[in-house]
Amino acid sequence: MSLEIRVHDRIAAIGQPAWDACALPTGDPFVCYDFLHACEASGSATPRQGWGPRHLSLHDPDGSVIGVMPLYLKSHSQGEYVFDHNWADAWQRAGGQYYPKLLGAVPFTPATGPRFLAHSSAEAGMVREALIQGAVQLCDHQGASSLHVNFPTQEEWRDMTEAGLLPRLDMQFIWPNRDYKTFDDFLAVLSSNRRKTIRRERRDAQAGLDIRVLTGSEIEETHWDAFFAFYIDTGSRKWGRPYLTRDFFSRIGATMADRIALVMAFRDGVPIAGALNLIGRDALYGRQWGTLDDVPFLHFELCYYQAIEFAISRGLSRVEAGAQGEHKIARGYLPTPVYSAHYIAPKGLREPVARYLDQEREGVAAGIEAMTLEYSPYRDPL
Repeated sequence: MSLEIRVHDRIAAIGQPAWDACALPTGDPFVCYDFLHACEASGSATPRQGWGPRHLSLHDPDGSVIGVMPLYLKSHSQGEYVFDHNWADAWQRAGGQYYPKLLGAVPFTPATGPRFLAHSSAEAGMVREALIQGAVQLCDHQGASSLHVNFPTQEEWRDMTEAGLLPRLDMQFIWPNRDYKTFDDFLAVLSSNRRKTIRRERRDAQAGLDIRVLTGSEIEETHWDAFFAFYIDTGSRKWGRPYLTRDFFSRIGATMADRIALVMAFRDGVPIAGALNLIGRDALYGRQWGTLDDVPFLHFELCYYQAIEFAISRGLSRVEAGAQGEHKIARGYLPTPVYSAHYIAPKGLREPVARYLDQEREGVAAGIEAMTLEYSPYRDPL
Protein backbone atom coordinates (compact mmCIF):
# COMPACT_ATOMS: atom_id res chain seq x y z
CA MET A 1 0.00 0.00 0.00
CA SER A 2 1.29 3.43 -0.93
CA LEU A 3 1.05 5.69 2.11
CA GLU A 4 1.81 9.39 2.48
CA ILE A 5 3.02 11.28 5.54
CA ARG A 6 2.11 14.96 5.84
CA VAL A 7 3.41 17.47 8.39
CA HIS A 8 1.17 20.17 9.89
CA ASP A 9 2.09 23.29 11.86
CA ARG A 10 -1.24 23.33 13.71
CA ILE A 11 -3.71 20.64 14.64
CA ALA A 12 -6.54 22.62 13.04
CA ALA A 13 -4.94 21.94 9.65
CA ILE A 14 -5.78 18.25 10.12
CA GLY A 15 -9.21 19.03 11.51
CA GLN A 16 -11.22 17.61 14.37
CA PRO A 17 -13.16 14.93 12.44
CA ALA A 18 -10.02 13.35 10.97
CA TRP A 19 -8.00 13.65 14.19
CA ASP A 20 -10.68 12.35 16.53
CA ALA A 21 -11.54 9.44 14.24
CA CYS A 22 -8.08 8.20 15.23
CA ALA A 23 -7.90 9.59 18.79
CA LEU A 24 -11.30 9.10 20.41
CA PRO A 25 -11.34 5.28 20.16
CA THR A 26 -8.29 5.20 22.48
CA GLY A 27 -10.31 6.64 25.37
CA ASP A 28 -7.35 8.85 26.31
CA PRO A 29 -8.49 12.42 27.08
CA PHE A 30 -5.10 14.01 26.40
CA VAL A 31 -4.73 12.99 22.76
CA CYS A 32 -8.20 14.10 21.73
CA TYR A 33 -8.51 17.12 19.44
CA ASP A 34 -10.11 19.36 22.06
CA PHE A 35 -7.25 19.04 24.56
CA LEU A 36 -4.44 19.48 22.04
CA HIS A 37 -6.23 22.28 20.23
CA ALA A 38 -6.76 24.06 23.58
CA CYS A 39 -3.00 23.89 24.17
CA GLU A 40 -2.36 25.63 20.86
CA ALA A 41 -5.31 28.04 20.62
CA SER A 42 -4.83 29.28 24.20
CA GLY A 43 -1.21 30.24 23.54
CA SER A 44 0.10 27.58 25.94
CA ALA A 45 1.89 25.37 23.39
CA THR A 46 2.96 27.56 20.45
CA PRO A 47 6.21 28.32 18.64
CA ARG A 48 6.57 31.48 20.73
CA GLN A 49 6.52 29.31 23.86
CA GLY A 50 9.03 26.85 22.39
CA TRP A 51 6.39 24.37 21.18
CA GLY A 52 6.21 24.39 17.39
CA PRO A 53 3.54 21.90 16.23
CA ARG A 54 4.73 19.42 13.62
CA HIS A 55 1.86 16.97 13.83
CA LEU A 56 1.95 14.03 11.45
CA SER A 57 -0.95 12.62 9.48
CA LEU A 58 -0.80 9.35 7.56
CA HIS A 59 -2.89 9.05 4.40
CA ASP A 60 -3.96 6.02 2.39
CA PRO A 61 -3.95 6.02 -1.44
CA ASP A 62 -7.39 7.67 -1.45
CA GLY A 63 -6.07 10.53 0.69
CA SER A 64 -8.02 9.53 3.78
CA VAL A 65 -6.36 10.04 7.17
CA ILE A 66 -5.64 6.65 8.74
CA GLY A 67 -3.22 7.76 11.46
CA VAL A 68 -1.99 10.83 13.34
CA MET A 69 0.78 11.67 15.80
CA PRO A 70 1.12 14.70 18.12
CA LEU A 71 4.58 16.09 17.45
CA TYR A 72 6.39 19.32 18.34
CA LEU A 73 9.61 21.07 17.38
CA LYS A 74 11.06 22.17 20.73
CA SER A 75 13.53 24.96 21.45
CA HIS A 76 13.93 23.93 25.10
CA SER A 77 13.19 20.94 27.36
CA GLN A 78 10.61 22.49 29.67
CA GLY A 79 7.20 20.95 30.33
CA GLU A 80 8.21 17.43 29.30
CA TYR A 81 8.82 15.50 32.57
CA VAL A 82 11.39 13.23 30.90
CA PHE A 83 14.63 14.95 31.65
CA ASP A 84 17.36 15.32 29.04
CA HIS A 85 19.05 18.47 30.37
CA ASN A 86 22.34 16.62 30.93
CA TRP A 87 22.32 15.42 27.33
CA ALA A 88 21.76 18.97 26.11
CA ASP A 89 24.57 20.30 28.32
CA ALA A 90 27.03 17.63 27.16
CA TRP A 91 26.13 18.18 23.53
CA GLN A 92 26.56 21.91 23.71
CA ARG A 93 29.83 21.68 25.67
CA ALA A 94 31.11 19.54 22.81
CA GLY A 95 30.27 22.32 20.38
CA GLY A 96 27.00 20.88 19.08
CA GLN A 97 23.51 22.36 19.00
CA TYR A 98 20.90 20.31 20.86
CA TYR A 99 17.93 22.50 20.01
CA PRO A 100 15.72 22.31 18.09
CA LYS A 101 14.63 18.76 18.80
CA LEU A 102 11.42 16.87 18.04
CA LEU A 103 9.07 15.71 20.77
CA GLY A 104 6.22 13.24 20.40
CA ALA A 105 4.14 13.88 23.51
CA VAL A 106 1.21 15.74 25.02
CA PRO A 107 2.34 19.18 26.25
CA PHE A 108 2.82 19.53 30.00
CA THR A 109 1.29 16.07 30.64
CA PRO A 110 3.30 13.21 32.18
CA ALA A 111 0.59 10.61 31.60
CA THR A 112 1.10 7.34 29.75
CA GLY A 113 -1.04 7.07 26.63
CA PRO A 114 -0.98 6.30 22.90
CA ARG A 115 1.30 8.42 20.75
CA PHE A 116 0.59 6.76 17.37
CA LEU A 117 -3.13 6.98 16.73
CA ALA A 118 -4.73 4.72 14.13
CA HIS A 119 -8.11 4.84 12.43
CA SER A 120 -10.24 1.76 13.08
CA SER A 121 -10.16 0.93 9.37
CA ALA A 122 -6.36 0.59 9.39
CA GLU A 123 -4.03 -1.97 10.93
CA ALA A 124 -2.61 -0.36 14.05
CA GLY A 125 0.84 -1.93 13.76
CA MET A 126 1.25 -0.74 10.19
CA VAL A 127 0.16 2.78 11.11
CA ARG A 128 2.54 2.83 14.06
CA GLU A 129 5.49 1.68 11.94
CA ALA A 130 4.80 4.31 9.29
CA LEU A 131 4.47 7.14 11.82
CA ILE A 132 7.66 6.10 13.63
CA GLN A 133 9.54 6.14 10.33
CA GLY A 134 7.94 9.44 9.40
CA ALA A 135 8.98 11.08 12.68
CA VAL A 136 12.58 9.86 12.33
CA GLN A 137 12.74 11.08 8.73
CA LEU A 138 11.34 14.46 9.75
CA CYS A 139 14.00 14.70 12.47
CA ASP A 140 16.74 14.19 9.89
CA HIS A 141 15.08 16.44 7.32
CA GLN A 142 14.64 19.31 9.78
CA GLY A 143 18.20 18.99 11.03
CA ALA A 144 16.93 18.38 14.55
CA SER A 145 19.33 16.81 17.01
CA SER A 146 16.95 14.15 18.23
CA LEU A 147 13.44 12.74 18.48
CA HIS A 148 11.91 11.94 21.85
CA VAL A 149 8.62 10.10 22.36
CA ASN A 150 7.52 10.49 25.98
CA PHE A 151 5.05 8.37 27.96
CA PRO A 152 4.00 5.99 25.18
CA THR A 153 2.25 2.71 25.88
CA GLN A 154 4.46 -0.29 26.57
CA GLU A 155 3.54 -1.80 23.19
CA GLU A 156 4.55 1.37 21.38
CA TRP A 157 7.77 1.49 23.41
CA ARG A 158 8.68 -2.02 22.31
CA ASP A 159 7.93 -1.24 18.67
CA MET A 160 10.07 1.90 18.78
CA THR A 161 12.91 -0.10 20.34
CA GLU A 162 12.66 -2.61 17.50
CA ALA A 163 12.76 0.32 15.06
CA GLY A 164 16.10 1.43 16.53
CA LEU A 165 15.08 4.12 19.02
CA LEU A 166 16.79 3.99 22.41
CA PRO A 167 14.47 2.79 25.20
CA ARG A 168 14.29 4.64 28.50
CA LEU A 169 12.58 3.55 31.71
CA ASP A 170 11.29 5.68 34.58
CA MET A 171 8.70 5.30 37.32
CA GLN A 172 5.53 6.95 38.52
CA PHE A 173 3.24 6.20 41.44
CA ILE A 174 -0.15 4.84 40.40
CA TRP A 175 -3.08 3.73 42.55
CA PRO A 176 -4.58 0.36 41.54
CA ASN A 177 -8.28 -0.33 42.04
CA ARG A 178 -8.87 -3.91 43.15
CA ASP A 179 -12.63 -3.73 42.58
CA TYR A 180 -13.23 -1.71 45.74
CA LYS A 181 -16.83 -0.64 46.35
CA THR A 182 -16.01 2.04 48.91
CA PHE A 183 -13.02 3.96 50.25
CA ASP A 184 -13.28 1.86 53.42
CA ASP A 185 -12.78 -1.25 51.28
CA PHE A 186 -9.50 0.24 50.14
CA LEU A 187 -8.49 1.11 53.69
CA ALA A 188 -9.22 -2.45 54.78
CA VAL A 189 -6.36 -3.86 52.70
CA LEU A 190 -3.81 -1.47 54.23
CA SER A 191 -1.73 -2.02 57.32
CA SER A 192 -3.32 -0.87 60.56
CA ASN A 193 -0.90 2.05 60.95
CA ARG A 194 -1.58 3.30 57.43
CA ARG A 195 -5.35 3.12 57.93
CA LYS A 196 -5.11 5.20 61.08
CA THR A 197 -2.81 7.74 59.47
CA ILE A 198 -5.00 8.22 56.40
CA ARG A 199 -8.15 8.60 58.50
CA ARG A 200 -6.40 11.22 60.64
CA GLU A 201 -5.09 13.08 57.58
CA ARG A 202 -8.55 13.16 56.03
CA ARG A 203 -10.18 14.33 59.24
CA ASP A 204 -7.68 17.16 59.68
CA ALA A 205 -7.84 18.21 56.04
CA GLN A 206 -11.63 18.30 55.90
CA ALA A 207 -12.14 20.18 59.17
CA GLY A 208 -14.11 23.38 58.54
CA LEU A 209 -14.10 22.89 54.76
CA ASP A 210 -16.69 21.99 52.14
CA ILE A 211 -15.01 19.74 49.56
CA ARG A 212 -16.83 19.10 46.29
CA VAL A 213 -16.00 17.21 43.10
CA LEU A 214 -17.40 19.16 40.15
CA THR A 215 -17.88 17.77 36.68
CA GLY A 216 -19.86 18.57 33.55
CA SER A 217 -22.23 21.53 33.82
CA GLU A 218 -21.38 21.94 37.53
CA ILE A 219 -18.10 23.62 36.51
CA GLU A 220 -18.53 27.35 35.95
CA GLU A 221 -16.16 30.11 34.88
CA THR A 222 -15.96 31.33 38.47
CA HIS A 223 -14.51 27.94 39.41
CA TRP A 224 -11.88 28.27 36.68
CA ASP A 225 -11.06 31.79 37.89
CA ALA A 226 -10.39 30.42 41.36
CA PHE A 227 -8.52 27.39 40.15
CA PHE A 228 -6.27 29.46 37.89
CA ALA A 229 -5.30 31.60 40.88
CA PHE A 230 -4.35 28.42 42.77
CA TYR A 231 -2.42 27.12 39.75
CA ILE A 232 -0.50 30.36 39.24
CA ASP A 233 0.48 30.61 42.90
CA THR A 234 1.71 27.01 43.13
CA GLY A 235 3.35 27.04 39.71
CA SER A 236 5.23 30.27 40.39
CA ARG A 237 6.66 28.84 43.59
CA LYS A 238 7.61 25.46 42.10
CA TRP A 239 9.05 26.20 38.68
CA GLY A 240 8.97 29.95 38.16
CA ARG A 241 6.59 30.33 35.24
CA PRO A 242 3.38 28.33 34.89
CA TYR A 243 2.87 26.88 31.44
CA LEU A 244 -0.89 27.07 30.93
CA THR A 245 -2.83 30.26 30.25
CA ARG A 246 -6.19 31.17 31.78
CA ASP A 247 -7.81 30.68 28.36
CA PHE A 248 -6.69 27.03 28.29
CA PHE A 249 -8.94 26.19 31.24
CA SER A 250 -11.94 27.93 29.72
CA ARG A 251 -11.42 26.02 26.49
CA ILE A 252 -11.28 22.57 28.05
CA GLY A 253 -14.16 23.56 30.32
CA ALA A 254 -16.26 24.39 27.26
CA THR A 255 -15.36 21.31 25.22
CA MET A 256 -14.39 18.59 27.72
CA ALA A 257 -16.44 19.27 30.87
CA ASP A 258 -17.78 15.72 31.05
CA ARG A 259 -14.19 14.42 31.09
CA ILE A 260 -13.10 16.72 33.93
CA ALA A 261 -13.29 16.14 37.68
CA LEU A 262 -12.46 19.41 39.43
CA VAL A 263 -12.00 18.96 43.17
CA MET A 264 -12.60 22.24 45.03
CA ALA A 265 -12.27 23.08 48.72
CA PHE A 266 -14.41 25.93 50.07
CA ARG A 267 -14.27 27.75 53.41
CA ASP A 268 -17.42 29.73 54.20
CA GLY A 269 -18.37 29.51 50.54
CA VAL A 270 -15.04 30.87 49.30
CA PRO A 271 -12.80 28.51 47.26
CA ILE A 272 -9.34 28.12 48.82
CA ALA A 273 -7.84 25.15 46.93
CA GLY A 274 -8.44 22.86 43.98
CA ALA A 275 -7.16 19.86 42.04
CA LEU A 276 -7.80 19.18 38.36
CA ASN A 277 -8.33 15.62 37.09
CA LEU A 278 -9.18 14.32 33.63
CA ILE A 279 -11.33 11.22 33.23
CA GLY A 280 -10.19 8.52 30.83
CA ARG A 281 -11.97 5.37 29.76
CA ASP A 282 -10.36 3.36 32.55
CA ALA A 283 -8.28 5.82 34.57
CA LEU A 284 -8.42 9.12 36.42
CA TYR A 285 -5.49 11.40 35.66
CA GLY A 286 -4.43 13.93 38.26
CA ARG A 287 -2.96 17.08 36.76
CA GLN A 288 -2.60 20.48 38.41
CA TRP A 289 -3.38 21.52 41.95
CA GLY A 290 -3.00 24.67 44.03
CA THR A 291 -4.03 26.40 47.22
CA LEU A 292 -4.05 29.87 48.71
CA ASP A 293 -4.26 28.62 52.28
CA ASP A 294 -1.99 26.44 54.39
CA VAL A 295 -4.19 23.56 55.56
CA PRO A 296 -2.46 20.41 56.91
CA PHE A 297 -2.84 17.41 54.61
CA LEU A 298 -5.11 19.27 52.18
CA HIS A 299 -2.86 18.35 49.26
CA PHE A 300 -3.22 14.65 50.10
CA GLU A 301 -6.98 14.99 50.49
CA LEU A 302 -7.68 16.82 47.22
CA CYS A 303 -5.11 15.13 45.00
CA TYR A 304 -5.01 11.56 46.32
CA TYR A 305 -7.92 10.58 48.57
CA GLN A 306 -10.65 12.40 46.64
CA ALA A 307 -9.23 10.96 43.43
CA ILE A 308 -9.38 7.44 44.87
CA GLU A 309 -12.99 7.93 45.96
CA PHE A 310 -13.93 9.26 42.53
CA ALA A 311 -12.23 6.36 40.74
CA ILE A 312 -14.02 3.84 42.95
CA SER A 313 -17.38 5.51 42.32
CA ARG A 314 -16.79 5.41 38.53
CA GLY A 315 -15.33 1.89 38.46
CA LEU A 316 -12.01 3.14 37.05
CA SER A 317 -9.07 0.75 37.29
CA ARG A 318 -6.42 3.23 38.45
CA VAL A 319 -5.47 6.76 39.40
CA GLU A 320 -2.39 8.27 37.78
CA ALA A 321 -1.33 11.16 39.97
CA GLY A 322 1.44 12.59 37.82
CA ALA A 323 5.22 12.71 38.07
CA GLN A 324 7.46 12.27 41.10
CA GLY A 325 6.42 11.98 44.75
CA GLU A 326 7.63 9.00 46.79
CA HIS A 327 5.26 10.15 49.54
CA LYS A 328 2.45 8.75 47.37
CA ILE A 329 3.47 5.19 48.30
CA ALA A 330 2.23 5.59 51.87
CA ARG A 331 -1.15 6.60 50.43
CA GLY A 332 -1.59 3.52 48.28
CA TYR A 333 0.08 4.66 45.05
CA LEU A 334 2.63 2.08 43.92
CA PRO A 335 5.83 2.51 41.87
CA THR A 336 5.04 1.62 38.27
CA PRO A 337 7.21 1.71 35.13
CA VAL A 338 6.69 4.43 32.54
CA TYR A 339 8.46 4.69 29.22
CA SER A 340 10.08 6.92 26.64
CA ALA A 341 12.08 6.30 23.46
CA HIS A 342 14.78 8.42 21.84
CA TYR A 343 16.34 8.77 18.40
CA ILE A 344 19.71 10.52 18.57
CA ALA A 345 20.72 11.79 15.15
CA PRO A 346 24.51 12.30 15.60
CA LYS A 347 26.20 8.91 15.92
CA GLY A 348 28.86 10.36 18.20
CA LEU A 349 26.26 10.99 20.90
CA ARG A 350 24.08 7.97 20.21
CA GLU A 351 26.42 5.39 21.75
CA PRO A 352 27.11 7.28 25.01
CA VAL A 353 23.38 7.87 25.48
CA ALA A 354 22.64 4.20 24.77
CA ARG A 355 25.15 3.08 27.42
CA TYR A 356 23.73 5.53 29.94
CA LEU A 357 20.17 4.32 29.30
CA ASP A 358 21.19 0.66 29.69
CA GLN A 359 22.50 1.42 33.18
CA GLU A 360 19.57 3.67 34.03
CA ARG A 361 16.97 1.02 33.11
CA GLU A 362 18.63 -1.48 35.43
CA GLY A 363 18.64 1.04 38.27
CA VAL A 364 15.00 2.04 37.76
CA ALA A 365 13.81 -1.56 37.60
CA ALA A 366 15.69 -2.37 40.80
CA GLY A 367 14.28 0.74 42.46
CA ILE A 368 10.70 -0.21 41.58
CA GLU A 369 11.18 -3.67 43.06
CA ALA A 370 12.86 -2.38 46.22
CA MET A 371 10.26 0.32 46.89
CA THR A 372 7.41 -2.12 46.37
CA LEU A 373 8.88 -4.63 48.81
CA GLU A 374 10.07 -2.20 51.45
CA TYR A 375 7.52 0.61 51.51
CA SER A 376 4.21 -0.83 50.30
CA PRO A 377 1.38 0.12 52.70
CA TYR A 378 -0.64 -2.96 51.77
CA ARG A 379 -0.95 -5.91 54.11
CA ASP A 380 -0.61 -8.34 51.18
CA PRO A 381 1.37 -7.84 47.96
CA LEU A 382 -0.74 -6.56 45.05
